[in-house]
Amino acid sequence: MSTVVLRQADRSDIPALAAIRATDWGTTDFWTQRFASYLDGLYNPLDALAPRVIYTASLGDDDPVGLVAGHLSRRYDCHGELQWISVLPPYRGLGIASRLFHQLAAWFAEHDAFRICINCDTDNENIVRFLSRHGAVPLSRNWLVWPDIRVHLTL
Repeated sequence: MSTVVLRQADRSDIPALAAIRATDWGTTDFWTQRFASYLDGLYNPLDALAPRVIYTASLGDDDPVGLVAGHLSRRYDCHGELQWISVLPPYRGLGIASRLFHQLAAWFAEHDAFRICINCDTDNENIVRFLSRHGAVPLSRNWLVWPDIRVHLTL
C-alpha cells in the first residue's frame, strides 16, 4: 500500500468527502451541502462549539479515500465530539481509519478537549468494534465516550 497522507480538508475537498460519506448513507448532494455547512459553521450539532476540523486521508497524491471530522462541544459533559469517520470500502481494514482517529485525537488534545463523545449506531458491530478497540466505552444508547482522549495519541 502507498503511504497514507493525512491533511486538513478545505472547501476544495468537499466533492470527494461527499462521495466518501455517500457510500455509507445519503447522497452526494446531501453530503456536499452538509460538509459545506459544517466547515462554514452553519451546521451545528447540538451543543457544538465553533472550533471544528476535517482531515482527509489519501494514498500519495490521489483523491481522498477517508475522512474524519470533529468539533469542540458541551454535549454530555464532553469537551468534543467525533462527528464523522469514513473510509471508502476498498480501503477499509488497512489502518486508514486508525490513522485518521489518532490525527483527530491529537487535534482535540491541542484544543484541551479530553473527554470526547460520538453518536453512532450501536447495532453496527463493525463501528462499535472499531471504536471500542480505540478505547471508546458506552455512554448511553447510541453514544460512546473516550473519558480521556490523550490516552490514544499514539499512532
